[in-house]
Parts: sequence; structure tokens; C-alpha cells
Amino acid sequence: MMRKILFAFGSGIGMGLTSAPLEAWYLAWVAVIPLWLIIITPNHRSSQEKIVFTSYSSLGKVPEAEGVSRDYEPHRKLTLWKKIKSFGDRHKLKLTCAVAWGLGYQGLTLFWITGIHPMTWMGVPWFWSLCIAAICWLIITFWGICIPFFWAVGMLIFQDLATVKPLGLAGRCNRVLFGTALWCIAEYFLSQSDLFWHFLAFSQSPHNLFLLQLTRFSGFTTVTTIIVATNALFAESIFSFLQQKRKFFITSSLIGFSLILLASSHVWGWYLFSNAELVTNRSAKIGIIQGNIPNEIKLYEDGTSRAIANYTKGYRELAKQNVDLIITPETALPFSIEQVLGGTEFSRAMRWERVPIILGAFGAEGKNFTNSLFTISAQTEVISRYNKQQLVPLGEYIPFESILGKFIDRLSPLDAHLVRGQNPPTLFTPIGQAIAAICYESAYPEHFRRQTAAGGEYIIVSSNDAHYSPTMPAQHHALDIMQAIANDRWTVRASNTGISGVIKPNGETIWKSQLNDTVTYATDIYLKQTKNPYVAFGNWLLPLYLIIIFLQIVYQYRR
Repeated sequence: MMRKILFAFGSGIGMGLTSAPLEAWYLAWVAVIPLWLIIITPNHRSSQEKIVFTSYSSLGKVPEAEGVSRDYEPHRKLTLWKKIKSFGDRHKLKLTCAVAWGLGYQGLTLFWITGIHPMTWMGVPWFWSLCIAAICWLIITFWGICIPFFWAVGMLIFQDLATVKPLGLAGRCNRVLFGTALWCIAEYFLSQSDLFWHFLAFSQSPHNLFLLQLTRFSGFTTVTTIIVATNALFAESIFSFLQQKRKFFITSSLIGFSLILLASSHVWGWYLFSNAELVTNRSAKIGIIQGNIPNEIKLYEDGTSRAIANYTKGYRELAKQNVDLIITPETALPFSIEQVLGGTEFSRAMRWERVPIILGAFGAEGKNFTNSLFTISAQTEVISRYNKQQLVPLGEYIPFESILGKFIDRLSPLDAHLVRGQNPPTLFTPIGQAIAAICYESAYPEHFRRQTAAGGEYIIVSSNDAHYSPTMPAQHHALDIMQAIANDRWTVRASNTGISGVIKPNGETIWKSQLNDTVTYATDIYLKQTKNPYVAFGNWLLPLYLIIIFLQIVYQYRR
């Protein structure tokens, strides 16, 4: 029992190693195999089987699950709760393995969040800072664990409705289809939460740019589909070989299908990568300022004075390079926009140089604040504004604040609450319509797709990753590469302490800054208005998968 759990946990760690800092993306093509094998392997016959048969009494017959004995005794109808309990009792080991796999994967990938410790600079005692960091890591990891857990539950229900005889080639392919669709659906619905960070497709960024080109068809779900299906076909071939050693046709066919899927998807991606349209008739010269203000001092007098000095100097340097627009990080100047334009050295530089800028600062929303980007024209007037929508749980707001707010203090030292403000469909800028995102929003594909479909011509990502470990900026950059490819847009990243960068629509990074460095950079980007299938139709694979799962369940139930 413990050996299986450790096996699942180790394979989950293998999947976690695909992201920064190691970025061993190739492990994703085998890391799901152990979990799949554990789930599809029939349980050993035991006294628990009678409980399972009892739980299905309302069906009027015993489910002929693969590997389950047909010997049973008459029984009475049980309540729903007892059915759920009996299901859990029978599959306790498999569900525990699914949790172990998720813990290894999500726990390792998300370990960067512990970098918020120590928060002594915010007045939080060292011990309580450690506790807060650990709690944040556990909560966001737990949410990620729900994906393999719910997937395992669905797979086990499907198997309980399956036939007892060994599955043939069609039956195994049918299970692969069901399991792949189920994983993608679980991943998508859990991604709608404020606690989500990455899809399984994230394992391929930033290195496997060929495969990531397929996100243009149905978003990140396209790549997740290929990863899960390839792992599943390999797993089914292994299981078929061990279970039916004499039937090499099934085993070899499954291996062939997996290799064909793996090869064809990469060849297709290579073709799209090589033929991507990177240049259009419309171009603009943009500048990026990375001010490098540590969070420990950013909201205090030393930090604010340093921010004004660094961003004023950077603004003047870029103005001399005749840029059309300057991009700054999230809350580059930690003041309200009225304070910034009211007579600071930075505002005086703007009035002198007269170069438009997208400035990160705080906006007002009633008695509260918004984390905003302001487009300021050459005449030093605010002509558009974007307010951050995906606020960081516990960092920028407290979930269920009416209840938890009495017991948990915000991790932010601000005196007022950060709230979501209203936004236009896209951010108007002097060079064109922009797709805007602030920091955490890079994890949410629909946030970008919606603005691209509304006419966004290039992507701006403004972030501040200074309060996390160096792993987080690398993962953040990898997410932005995926968004650039899926939406087919040039992307400009401006980060407080790095990583800042410029990304082509095919995912190539033409410039990337170093961490903890004060730097400015100027380059030409190209504005696009094309709409690929993903932008035009959204994640159309999801409704298709819902139909597939519904039909599969109905078919197995009727059998």
C-alpha cells in the first residue's frame, strides 16, 4: 500500500520538475503513466466487495466492473451517503494515490509561494510569517490536488460501470478518450477559482514551443489533451502487455497510437511555428522600465523616493530613444495617480519629454483602492485606465471577508482594501488597443482571449514578483509565453525586479532581463488584428468533452 502511494507521489514530483527552476519538460510525457496504471488496475478481491455490490442495489443488478467478482448476496437498498462511503472504502488506496500524485506535482510547482517569508518588514513576527507562508502554500496546493482527485473519482465510477471481461483495443481507446476528457474538464472548472495557477500544458513552457503552437486551436486545453492522451496510451499498452501477454496486437497498437499522436502533434506544431506571421504593416517602438524597487522598502519613504528617481531616470533615457510608448511594472509608483501627476519629479519629466506612458499606480474606487494601469498621453492626461480583476487571495483581498476578515489580517500593509474596478473591453493606448494584465492574471487564459476577441492588438503584462522566490518570475514568464502564442500577439512584460521581456507571437523571447537589475529596454513590436480559432470560438473542446463524458456514462449505465 505505502509503496503505491510513494510511487504516485514520486511521479507527481516528476511532473513538478517540468516547471522552473529545473524545467525538465520532457518528464511530462511519462509522469502521468504511474497514476493511470494505479487507477485502472483492478482491486484485489476482499470482503469489501460485498459493500460495493450493496451500493449498487438501486440499479437492480451488480456492476460488472473489470476484476470484480460476480458472487454476491441479496441486499437492501442503501442511502446515497452509504453508497458514497462504500465507494470510498473500496477505492481508498487509489484515491490516496491520486492525492499523493497531486501533492508531489502541485506542492513542488507552487513551492515558490513560501518565498513571501519572512514578512518582518511588514511588521509580521518571524514565526507568524512562517505560519502564513505555510498556510498559503497548503491552500493553493490543496486546490491543485483537487484536479487529479476528482479525475480519479470519475475514472473509478466509469470503471465500476464497465464490463468484467478484459478490455479489447476499442475498449481501452474508449477509456483513454474518457479519461482525457475528464482531466481537461476537471482542470478547466478548477481554473475558474482565484486559487488556480497553471494548466498541465504549462509543463511545456518555455522550451517546447512547437507543441505550444497548438494552443491557437482551443487554448491550453489542446496541449493538456495531447499530454494526458499520450500518457494514457502508453499506460494502457503497459497494462495490456502485463495482463494479456499473448495479445501483442493490442499492446503494439496502443504504443503505435501514442507515438503517432506524439510525433504528429509536434510536426504540426513545428509547421505552425515556422509559418507564424510575426510582422505586419503596423509597428511601434516601445520602451520598458524595470525599476528594481525591493518590496521591503517599496511602500515606505526610502522606497518611494527611490521609485521616483529610478522611473524618472528610465523615462528620460527612453524618451531620448524616440519610443512611441513606455511600459512600467505593477504599482511602479506606489501612490495614487493624483499624487503622481500632482507635482512629482516624474510628472515634471513627463511634461518636458512628452512621451506617452502606461504607468502602474493606485486608483480610487469609492473609499477603496484599485491596482491599476493608467495610460497617460503626451499632454500628461489620463486617457484610459485598466483595473486589476484577478486579485491575489490573502495578499490583496480576503476570501469570505465577512467571516474570515475577523480573524485574518491582510498581508498587504495598505490601510484600505483593494477592489476590482470596471474596465473597458480593451485598454486604449496611443499606438493601438492593448490586451492588459496585471501579475496574477497571467494564469487565466480567458482574461486574455476576451480582450483579444474584442480587438486587442498587442499584450501588456505588468507585474511585481519581488516578494517571491526567483522561481516565480521564471514561471510567470513561461505563462506569458503561452498567452502570447494562444492569442497570436506580441507581448511586452514589465516587472518590478524582473523578469521583464518581449515575446513574439510564436513564443520566442527576443529580450529578457536579469533579476534584481535596474534596466531600460526599447524595441519595435508589431500590432495584429488576426483571430485564430481559439480567439474566435473560445475553448470549444470543453463542450465537446462534456458531451463525450455524458454519452459514455449513459452508454455504460445502460449496459
